[in-house]
Amino acid sequence: MHTLLPEAVRRLAAWCVVVLLVAGVAGVGVWLCTVLKTAVTPVLLALLGTALLGPLYRRLVRMHVQRSLAAGLTCAAVLAVVGGATYIVVKALIDTGDQIIASLKQAAVDLSKHFSVAGTSLDDLASNAKDLLGKFGGTAASGVVSGISVVGQMIATAVLALLLVFFFLRDSHKAAGALRSLVPESSADTVEAMARRAFTAVEGFMRGTTVIALIDAVCITVGLLILRVPGAAGLGALVFVGAYIPYLGAFLSGAIAVLVALADRGLVIALWALGVVLAVQVLEGHVLQPVIQSRTVQMHPAVVMLAITAGASVAGIIGMLLAVPLTAAAFGVVSEMRTHYRGPDAA
Repeated sequence: MHTLLPEAVRRLAAWCVVVLLVAGVAGVGVWLCTVLKTAVTPVLLALLGTALLGPLYRRLVRMHVQRSLAAGLTCAAVLAVVGGATYIVVKALIDTGDQIIASLKQAAVDLSKHFSVAGTSLDDLASNAKDLLGKFGGTAASGVVSGISVVGQMIATAVLALLLVFFFLRDSHKAAGALRSLVPESSADTVEAMARRAFTAVEGFMRGTTVIALIDAVCITVGLLILRVPGAAGLGALVFVGAYIPYLGAFLSGAIAVLVALADRGLVIALWALGVVLAVQVLEGHVLQPVIQSRTVQMHPAVVMLAITAGASVAGIIGMLLAVPLTAAAFGVVSEMRTHYRGPDAA
């Protein structure tokens, strides 16, 4: 029976149906993850931690360390690193906090002089600030309570993620068998290959990002120390953490470093600090990213920015952190599917 529609139109319609089905499934998946974010977030963070710590764990296992002990030692190493970074940041804030606050106050005084020219004195600003504090005192108090609740949730999520990392590492050798048991036998090899490709992409991304973050943090810390900016070690640690959110994280942490330099050391030193941050960003974008990340996963910067934006709209900061690794995993799955289902005459 002949159809009135040309072959090209029918193929286009078929692809539209496929795209709609995939988009619908993806939308339902995102909705479920949003509804169940209390349980999903620790699992995703644990998968990122497992991808990052996998090489250390496997090295310990090759050294004939018992699996549970190797997983425990790996998690202990994470606690030591995170605890050390937290100590550096807190100590830097304690040692230089008064100096930074004094510098910010001086900057506020200098700014008030410019307002005075326009007819607003420092006393007027102080009076207005007092009125605002009295008006919004209750809101601020409720904000503090909400902040404490958020911190508690973050700590609980971190503890649960760390426990999951331990179990994921210890039982990683059983993952392939468990996955194959969940799918039909005819598709088991394909599903396992896609899962391995996705995890390899995430593992490579996390390993490359860690190396880049370490180099960024060291370079910026050295630059801030040379410029004698207060809290250089803490700002460097902030740069290291921020680097796990590509582009945006480094920009925000670098902006904070420049603002601290402006408040404490003046405009000239702030410009030098800005030059250091920009130089490091150029080094990252034109040398580190192509050399390190190109060996693991390749994604266009536009794709990265869109993924970060989508992640932020769905889950805030956690979404920004998880967006790029999940996109890398999706690229890995698509690449494996293209390799597996490529026709014999495909180039």
